[in-house]
Amino acid sequence: MKQLSKEKKDILELLWRINKPVNLENIVRVAKLKTRSAIMHLSTLKKMGHVSVTKDGLYVLTDQGREALDLQKIDRNLARKILSKVPQEKAFHFYIEIDKPLMVSSNSLTDFCEKIQSIEVKSIEFHSLRGDFELWVHFLGDIELTKRLRTIREMNLTGEELRREIYETVKSRCEELQRIASPN
Repeated sequence: MKQLSKEKKDILELLWRINKPVNLENIVRVAKLKTRSAIMHLSTLKKMGHVSVTKDGLYVLTDQGREALDLQKIDRNLARKILSKVPQEKAFHFYIEIDKPLMVSSNSLTDFCEKIQSIEVKSIEFHSLRGDFELWVHFLGDIELTKRLRTIREMNLTGEELRREIYETVKSRCEELQRIASPN
């Protein structure tokens, strides 16, 4: 596969991070590119099949673009595995700090998504800072969500902003995995 320039890779990563259709102005602003340069890179990425344009003129990452970023290909079986329940000893156990369990656990990604909405925010901060969510999601087999959670951790968010970002990211991923896992 042809090697991508730093700017093109940055644009693909930006589209991956945002995970929804993006307009040119946002790409220019976030990627810190001149409009003309962004248009040129997006045009090339579109020709390569890495980016597509919606009927509204918004840019989205394609499966080929995801592949160019070395993101894992999710098929129906892997989606089902990631979404499946795990035994209690493999569940995610929430703590408020070391040696202080909340006596709350999640045995699936969907259950985790629900619990993250109501668990004490101090617990979310504790686990996020340590990278615990990333480790558990990696154990479930979802490398892409692991990367997304790492990105959130690196944003150094706290409080309700951290909760909202994790919840929205996990909820979106669960919905995507459910679409893949369910028969057409």
